[in-house]
Amino acid sequence: MSRQFRFVSFYDEAEVRMLLMHLLQTLQSAVVLIVIGLIAAPVVTFAQTDEIQVYDAEIEEPGVFNLMVHTNFTPIGRKAPVFPAAIIPNDSANGAAEWAYGVTPWFEQGLYLPVYSLYSTGRGATINGFKIRELFVRPHAHDHTLFYGLNFEFSVNATYWEDRRITSEIRPIIGFHLHRVDLIYNPIVDTDYTGGLRNLQFNPAGRVAYNLNDKWAIAAEEYDGFGPLRQFLPLQEQFHETWAVVDQQ
Repeated sequence: MSRQFRFVSFYDEAEVRMLLMHLLQTLQSAVVLIVIGLIAAPVVTFAQTDEIQVYDAEIEEPGVFNLMVHTNFTPIGRKAPVFPAAIIPNDSANGAAEWAYGVTPWFEQGLYLPVYSLYSTGRGATINGFKIRELFVRPHAHDHTLFYGLNFEFSVNATYWEDRRITSEIRPIIGFHLHRVDLIYNPIVDTDYTGGLRNLQFNPAGRVAYNLNDKWAIAAEEYDGFGPLRQFLPLQEQFHETWAVVDQQ
């Protein structure tokens, strides 16, 4: 099982610097990658998330079960719901238990159960739904320079988590292992099954990583929300967020 320690970039550079100074004082023994000045564009149309991850096309061996627990805390975030009765991101802790089973060398079956909030303002702890995942990949992706895959997710949501009960994700995966450097891109398309193809949402994610050794890596990850594929939102309404990441295998 891998662990990921993530530090998010916020809307104001001064707030980022204050947070990083606090982390350096309290985590003197930790290995932390610091990125200053990577500012997320403000947005009012994107909901909270349970999973912050760029998929790398690596799956469990056939017959092997795996459990990964995702938990994301937002110390500084939006203080108003993004849709009526939605969970408020500020000071919230959200995540999911991701169960996975290797079916074949190229197929992994997954289940996110439960999707949860440990805490959010005005609600406390809540169960937010579940997701079924089907992941198809090039077998043994870690051993190839070029790797690829395709992930499908079907979500059933509480109406305070998403404004639609049923949503889905299609996530292509393309990447390169270049010695110690990994380049990965997930051009994700989301749908809430309204508006047909005209309402498909383009929400890609990308990762550039440097592997220090077999156990540790440092990376920068970018998460974006451009809006409908047919016509992207104006820049001021889009979502762009950069994370600094330390991975331990």
